[in-house]
Amino acid sequence: MSTIRCDIVSAEAEIFQGEATLVVATGELGELGIAPRHAPLITRLKPGKVVVTRPDGSVLDFAIGGGILEVQPQVVTILADTAIRADDIDEAKVRAAKEEAERILAGRGEAMEVAEAQAKLAESLAQLQALERLRKNLKH
Repeated sequence: MSTIRCDIVSAEAEIFQGEATLVVATGELGELGIAPRHAPLITRLKPGKVVVTRPDGSVLDFAIGGGILEVQPQVVTILADTAIRADDIDEAKVRAAKEEAERILAGRGEAMEVAEAQAKLAESLAQLQALERLRKNLKH
């Protein structure tokens, strides 16, 4: 089975490095599926999910806060603004951040505060969706 190396890094740390048979990420224009021998590509990523399928068939879920995806012949690199494994997400903390962002948006604060709240809300939703996918996969 053919594989491609996948590196996921954020400003804080290297989140994942390993072999994959498929990497799915949320690009600006929709979902991207990267398999071995994919054409070279550079694109921006929206806050959302990254799903890595390992050669043994296991699936790893990550939530990212946006970033850049680069595909080279032997490696796919995700340079994320923020990134976290689904099983490392603190649900209570994420829900509190989501509620705070919604409160700011409902009050229609300053333009800068609204933009930050929108970004935080998108990141929180991506993390909650990653948690839901993780729970669903654990049930199977």
